Formats: sequence, structure tokens, C-alpha cells
Amino acid sequence: MQVFWHRSDLRLHDNRGLAAAADADDGAVVPVFVFDDDVLEHGSDRRVAFMLDALDALRDAYRERGSDLLIRRGDPSSVLPDVAHERGADAVHWNADYSGLAQERDEAVADALSADGVESHQHHDAVHHEPGDIRTNAGDPYQVYTYFWKKWQEREKAAPFDAPDGDALAAVEGDALPDVADLGFEPPEIDLPDAGHDAAVDRLDAFCDGDVFRYDEAREHPAMDATSHTGQDFSFGTLGVREAYARTVAAMEEADHEDERESVAEFQSQLAWREFYTQVLYFNPEVVTENYSEYENPIAWRDDPEEIRAWKRGETGYPIVDAGMRQLKAEGYVHNRVRMIVASFLTKDLLTDWRVGYRHFREHLVDHDTANDNGGWQWAASTGTDAQPYFRVFNPQTQGEKYDPDAEYVRAYVPELEGVPADAIHDWPALTPEERAEHAPDYPDPVVDHGERREDAIAAFEDARGDSE
Repeated sequence: MQVFWHRSDLRLHDNRGLAAAADADDGAVVPVFVFDDDVLEHGSDRRVAFMLDALDALRDAYRERGSDLLIRRGDPSSVLPDVAHERGADAVHWNADYSGLAQERDEAVADALSADGVESHQHHDAVHHEPGDIRTNAGDPYQVYTYFWKKWQEREKAAPFDAPDGDALAAVEGDALPDVADLGFEPPEIDLPDAGHDAAVDRLDAFCDGDVFRYDEAREHPAMDATSHTGQDFSFGTLGVREAYARTVAAMEEADHEDERESVAEFQSQLAWREFYTQVLYFNPEVVTENYSEYENPIAWRDDPEEIRAWKRGETGYPIVDAGMRQLKAEGYVHNRVRMIVASFLTKDLLTDWRVGYRHFREHLVDHDTANDNGGWQWAASTGTDAQPYFRVFNPQTQGEKYDPDAEYVRAYVPELEGVPADAIHDWPALTPEERAEHAPDYPDPVVDHGERREDAIAAFEDARGDSE
């Protein structure tokens, strides 16, 4: 008998660890999920609710095969040895997570199982190439994505793993799932994406049948909505990386011309970005709370409470920024280009510590992923690996003009500007108070002057670098 411990891999299809457990020679697989309070401490209403929906879909998939999902709550290093003994299991399998918390937890579980005479087997499932497989010629982990991407492309990718059939699964009787209140959270106030493997594949297939072929250009324009919307599926593992990559290979074969092939390749590069940031987190677990790149002096963050509140509420007076922050609140999702814009505005225009934004996004994003989100925030703040230079400060007006020229995206999330011409929306910070009152009296004035704050931010980073000493 084998136990398989589900974590961020809530699917049967293309699950490396589950497939390995099913292929073992010691009997059927007992699937289990453990609600770990140390992990729940970092949860949010939205993500916990989505996770419960995904667990419900996973349980149904097991029941269709004559099995079920055991549900436990507690410290996995105590729970899993108990489950193994209860079921007479010889080994416990799981797929690796890569944060510092996960590495410590997994080591404790392995030690506890070993002390009880139970084998443990950890598998690399969430990435094509486990951390450390792709290194520089000097043998170091990459700090620059471009070079990582080149080698990532060249490496052979494993085929998706088949889901186990009923014969490989134990005929166990599962347990009821808790609700969000049982776990200490509130029901989310937004509509969540459909959860589970089938829903994830439907999203990916719809994308690969259409928008993937215009992704290279359209992905930057939020009103076009030409992204895959599979972030939460990768984060919770309702979609496997090999299955996703195989679908992009099929799309590449279906492409009619070079522009379409370049668009598919650009989407593949986004899959590689996730692995790059996973490797950064694995080798530098402290980046969750600390700057990846330290400066000679501390960065003099302003962290003005009123400015932070305006940013969180989407009331900065910069339309593209406010649209993004309101989309986050209303949907638990933000278009990727807009994520960069709002992050740059917070860390440079408002000179606010990136950790403030990271925590806010962790609370509100359904698709929050520690490695990916931390990497993105530190990139915007010029503190991360391969980060934008400190002197590169997004101008929110020109960003809006370039990527939302008709202000279609802005109007969708900022109703106060619904009848305002696009030129006036993009020029909002430059309009006189009288012009703004005439166009949209209920929409706020700019909280800061971008030109002035850009210079302030550059000066602050130069001081941190020691350039002025």
C-alpha cells in the first residue's frame, strides 16, 4: 500500500508523484490531503475557497474511479505517519514545493516517517526541470532570465503522465470537506473561476485554439483579454506543466505562419518564467521577506499611509492604475501588463516598500503564486533578480495611452470615467482642476505628480546605491 499526499497538485492527470505511487509494486494508492494550519496562516478567503472547490473536483475524480480522498487537518509530520500505519502503507509519496516553509515542512515529514519505519519519496512535478538542473556554465543558478530561457528551450520535456485507473487506487471511504468558515475564513465576495482539472483544461484549450496565435502582441493590451487565465490552475496544480506544454506544442504545429509561431513561443516563455522564479525561490527562500539584491544603504521608502490607501482603493487619480486595483478587488485577477503598471506606481511613484504590494496581492489574487508574485514585485521594485533598472519608472499616462488607447479597459473598471473621452482619460493628471471637475466630478485628482515623484525615486535609489556619497 502507498499513500499519496496531495498539496499544490490537485489533479489526477499529469501528476508525476501520483503516477510513481501508482506504479509501485506494493499495492494500491491511498490519496490524502492535509489542512496544515501553518500553511493556512498564509491563506486568504479567495484562495482558500478556490482550493476547496478544486478539492471537491479532485474528490469527484477519485470517486469516479472507485476510490476517494482522505481529508485530515493538523501537522503533516504527525498526520501522515498515522495515516500510513492506519492503512498499512509502506511508503508516502508527494510532489515537491519550493518555498522555505515547504522545504522545512517536507524535511520534518520525511524524518517523522523514517522514524516510524515508513519510506518517503519526493518527486519534482510542478516544473519541467527541477531547480538546479539549468545552470550557468560556471555551475551557478541563473540570475538572468534570458540565458535561462535559452537553455530551457533546448532541454527535452517529459510527456504528460497518465491518470491512474481504478485498479491502482485503494477502495477507501473519504471524508467530508470543511467549508471556508471551518478553516477560519470568510466566503469570498467575488465570483471564483471554475476549479478542477476539467475546468483548467477547458480554459487552456480555448486559449490554444484562438488567442495563443495573437499572444505576442495582444497579451499587452488588457482590453483584448488575450491571456490564458490559467494562473490559478498552475498555482493549485489543477493543470500539469507537461500537459500544458504539450498543448502548446500542438498549437505550434497548427500555426499557419511565423507570427503565430512566435506568439506560441512567447506563451511558452511565460511557462519558463514561472520555472525561473521557482528556481530563484528555491535557492533563495529569504526573498519572500527580503530584497534579492541588496543596496549599499537601505532604500528610504516613504510608506505614506494615505497614499497606500488610495492605491489599494483604486483612487490615485491615475486611471490605468485605478482600473487595475479595482479589477483586483472585483475579480481577484489583474491583467499582467497592468500588474506591472500598478507595481511600478506603488514602488516608484509612491516610493512604497514592495512588501506592502506583495501582501495586498497575496490577499486578493486567486492565482497568487509565491515564486511568481515575489519575482514580479521585486522586478518592479528594482530589488529582484534580472529586475528593471532603478531609473526605469513607468509613466502611467503613457502606459495607458500605449496599451489601452481607447480607454476601454479603464472605463470597464472606473465607472466615473465612463463618458469621458479617451484623450482626457489619458491626460487626466495634466488637466486643470476645472477640466477634471467638468469631465468627471466624482473621480479623484492625482495623489502625486508623476514627474516629481520619478525624480524623487531615482534620487532615493541612487542614495541607496551610495552614488551620492
